Amino acid sequence: KTGAPGKITLPPRHYRLGFRRKPSTMKIFAASAVLALLLAAAPLAHAQQATSLAERAGTVKVVQGDARVTDAKGERAVQPGDPVAPADTVSTGADSSASMVLRDGTTLVLGANSRVNLKDFAFNSTTQEGNLLVSVLRGSMRMLTGLIGKTRPESVNITTPTSTIGILGTDFIVQVPEGDK
Repeated sequence: KTGAPGKITLPPRHYRLGFRRKPSTMKIFAASAVLALLLAAAPLAHAQQATSLAERAGTVKVVQGDARVTDAKGERAVQPGDPVAPADTVSTGADSSASMVLRDGTTLVLGANSRVNLKDFAFNSTTQEGNLLVSVLRGSMRMLTGLIGKTRPESVNITTPTSTIGILGTDFIVQVPEGDK
């Protein structure tokens, strides 16, 4: 487009960017309303996430083969990153293994054909106090204790079908033979 002789006048910026016309006031209002709704919903989403973190005892880190979690909703296959809650039972199939890390840093590694119930877990990250009760129902489990076991070892207990084990060390293995009642 030309203006005065020898001078080129460019169209307004929004034309150069490919817009045929200026955005309407209604579109600007709609975009602002959507942004306001998203910002208003952010605290609610954060509160729901905090609730789910409080219910989470730990996270599945590694799965080889078939590993499952049984909870109040039923049984499901687990993948790395899935949550584990107190009262969940984790089981592995033949030639399978799984590991999980609890919120206090405790690591549980299950061998093949194992079944472990996380009967009770509570941990306050501020005071670093809590308790842990794990029941090894079948197979083998290696445990590397986290903050609960290091600061208050009397608060960590392992049960099997025939015994209860108090924890004094920080790394140990529990094995329950098939059919041991």
